[in-house]
Amino acid sequence: MKGFAQDLKAHLASGATTLARAFVVTRRDGVVLGFTDHDRDLSFDGITFRADSGLTAKALQQATGLAVDNTEAFGALRSDAICEADILAGRYDGAEVQGWLVNWADVAMRVLQFRGTLGEITRSAGSFTAEMRGLTEALNRPQGRIYHARCSAVLGDDACRFDLNQAGYRDERPVEQVADGRVFRFGDFSGFDDRWFEKGRLSVLNGKAAGLSGTIKNDRLRSATGREVELWQELRTAPAPGDLVRIEAGCDRRSETCRLKFANLLNFQGFPDIPGEDWLMSYPVGASRNDGGSRR
Repeated sequence: MKGFAQDLKAHLASGATTLARAFVVTRRDGVVLGFTDHDRDLSFDGITFRADSGLTAKALQQATGLAVDNTEAFGALRSDAICEADILAGRYDGAEVQGWLVNWADVAMRVLQFRGTLGEITRSAGSFTAEMRGLTEALNRPQGRIYHARCSAVLGDDACRFDLNQAGYRDERPVEQVADGRVFRFGDFSGFDDRWFEKGRLSVLNGKAAGLSGTIKNDRLRSATGREVELWQELRTAPAPGDLVRIEAGCDRRSETCRLKFANLLNFQGFPDIPGEDWLMSYPVGASRNDGGSRR
């Protein structure tokens, strides 16, 4: 590829160029889409870059040091390329983007100009504009550990180490009733205590909403209607009755819950004995002896 980059450099110096831009978007659900601003499709690295997508990119802003490379892409919303429903469902949130400058007459002459992720996406009048953020954007994220009485880990992650695939901590079943893409009702959903799934996660496994998930706000056993699971926020594409969902147990991150509900206290990532905020209001007094001994 280095030799081809040199060939492209010589091609640019020739004064008469046959250049185009090509972008590949890899969504978090594994879908790969290729686009080009050339008037014909291009193919390389096993990807077809479509010319009929209407996707165009602005000039790329790059800088030395830790400044974030950025640009924007804009185009038409099409049902067979990038559709509004997928954007609303969040399928492009955080998608990986790679951009090349390529000689369309010989696609082996190309150079990777941009690599990063999709940021904010706005829609307007049948079109969209997507912000593209470079790799150094990740350096803007806060780092470090929070010292707090409750656990800082996420249930099931590498710090928590709890296996949610164990029996009794997850369940998969078809949707029976759903309201506003947020409230799920199941007629016969026993075997789990009331509020067992609160602060857990509901994930959709198939159907139009496949890959979407939400955090559970309320989990109630109703004597008349069965079990009702309510999410904090509605799914941006509502599942249909019959779609399969996975429901995982929730954790409120207290040490008592870690010990009693999950038997995982050895991996607890909080500091339950850290002093609370009330010590800020303490002050020295002179009416009694202050020698550090016990008081009777």
